[in-house]
Amino acid sequence: MTVSATQQTMMKPMTKPSQRLVFLDVVRGLTVAFMILVNNNGSERLAYWPLKHSAWNGCTPTDLVFPTFLFLVGIAIVFSTASRISRGETKGVLLIHAFRRAVIIFVISLIVHGFPNYPVATMRVYGVLQRIAICYLVATLLYLWDRRVVTLLSVSVACLLGYWILIRWVPVPGVGVPGRDFPFLDRYMNLDAVIDRKLFPTRLDEGVFDPEGLLSTIPALATCLFGVLTGLWLRTEKRMMTKVGGMLAASVGGLALGSFWAIWFPINKRMWTSSYVLFAAGWTLLALAICYFVIEIRKQGGRWTYPWKVFGSNAIFSYAFSELLASTLEHIHVTQNGQTLALKELIYTRIFASIVSPSFGSLLYSLSFVLVCFVPAVALFRKRIFIKI
Repeated sequence: MTVSATQQTMMKPMTKPSQRLVFLDVVRGLTVAFMILVNNNGSERLAYWPLKHSAWNGCTPTDLVFPTFLFLVGIAIVFSTASRISRGETKGVLLIHAFRRAVIIFVISLIVHGFPNYPVATMRVYGVLQRIAICYLVATLLYLWDRRVVTLLSVSVACLLGYWILIRWVPVPGVGVPGRDFPFLDRYMNLDAVIDRKLFPTRLDEGVFDPEGLLSTIPALATCLFGVLTGLWLRTEKRMMTKVGGMLAASVGGLALGSFWAIWFPINKRMWTSSYVLFAAGWTLLALAICYFVIEIRKQGGRWTYPWKVFGSNAIFSYAFSELLASTLEHIHVTQNGQTLALKELIYTRIFASIVSPSFGSLLYSLSFVLVCFVPAVALFRKRIFIKI
């Protein structure tokens, strides 16, 4: 009885503990590209609904981008740590590296989001990269302290349940108990928003609320830890098809539990609710399982993966470049026919908005923006320059 090459591949475990998996770069690149796409609609008002965040409760494809990236950070912690340990680095060296990397990511975010004016008195402290830096650091410290699955899973569950208890049952000072004295998950009267207004009254993204606030970083840590757990699963010596099956089972579990919990704790990206963490993790695991099967097992990682490997290999650089470019287009103003417009608005209205429809034009603007960001990323990739932090 003969066994085909494909079947042999499906049964063979990962041969090297620190082996780089191409499918992770592809998923990371897809995530970064989509993040750039949805962050740069030609018109926020007229963009198609999948390319916009939910106004409050609910979930769109755009709402799944950030948790997917944070999930991938958790996976990267496992593989990066294994690689460094194989080179003989001690736990002390790994701790110093984690602190250094977290600080650099945090500072990069401040530089990027403050550009070009840097209003010291009102500059936002929270942000996407800031949350990534904090979750990366805490998850790394926890992983270096105790890598047991039961510990990591227990902390994740504690984060989700603890956040739900804080938001649902802890009285908001001067307002009362959520769900009794005011609507549960009120946009401005929830505990997360109240704490942020006390800490940074003039530095919040939406004035009185910030979607990357302090308290909501607790469940975001669970997202990162779910990535760590997935990384541990991928590094086991189980058969490759068993790994796919495990991710698919976890995907179904996350989607089901998230949807069920949403009955009492609605799915809400801006508050990073516990139900949202599970629901988003379910979709991320589904994407990972599909890409793992196609690229690592079926070996179908051909030309179609190239652009995603380009973005995935320099993810932080690509995101930072896109943010700097967007700020530049917003702050350069052009006057034509007595009307002054930001360069972004001028490009959209004069070039893209009239193509088919304003909404379709908004999509074309977004795609063009991604292509522009692809240019420096592919230049670095071709020169084999990978910016490490």
